[in-house]
Amino acid sequence: MHILVSNDDGYLAEGLNCLVEHLQKIARVTVVAPQSDRSGASNSLTLDRPLLPEQASNGFIAINGTPTDCVHIAITALLKDDPPDIIVSGINRGPNMGDDILYSGTVAAATEGRFLGLPAIAVSLGSFEGKHFSTAARLIVKIINKLQVEPLASDTILNINVPDIDYEQLESVQVTRLGKRHKAEPAVEAIDPRNRKVYWLGPVGDEADAGPGTDFYALNHNQASVTPIKIDLTNYEAQEQLGAWLQKL
Repeated sequence: MHILVSNDDGYLAEGLNCLVEHLQKIARVTVVAPQSDRSGASNSLTLDRPLLPEQASNGFIAINGTPTDCVHIAITALLKDDPPDIIVSGINRGPNMGDDILYSGTVAAATEGRFLGLPAIAVSLGSFEGKHFSTAARLIVKIINKLQVEPLASDTILNINVPDIDYEQLESVQVTRLGKRHKAEPAVEAIDPRNRKVYWLGPVGDEADAGPGTDFYALNHNQASVTPIKIDLTNYEAQEQLGAWLQKL
């Protein structure tokens, strides 16, 4: 098995290195990841300049672009004669749950892999301390072994969040849905050294929909959260109402 690994924290990130170490026990691994931290890049592509893949001293390929750039270049160019069987993005430092996935570069890298026809997994650790990346890595190995025996539907991306605890403390692995957050805190105004008014984006909102069955609930109860997501964003429930509304124009 050939696994493509990417992330949004950059090719030197501890979570990525831990993931690769564990995956190399079950597969051949190619790493193509951003040259620097590109957290929050979402699904953005770099269209205004060329991208430069460079092999780092650790054998990984670093690209001066976004997570989506990395996966796109890897699959359509660098590995076109040796395509991977699956893409795994992570392990992200910090969770990607609920509304977070709209901004997450970690999830975006997996999404691009799915766009290009590969099974895809995004995996994040449930805290920014990053003490137990190995817990998430061990779980991913188990999930990939299971996927080889029983593949999931071809349009499915797995968004996985794992508590930052010892593997032995993990209560269970739960299938979940995306929760929701309250709206983000207001932007913070500041003055830069040139006396210009600048703004820092405010923190994300607190948990709003975080009850049983959500990814938030699972992590809050020492459970790993596995949420199946897909690319189709169509609101099918609104189609009939919208159709009637449009007829009245």
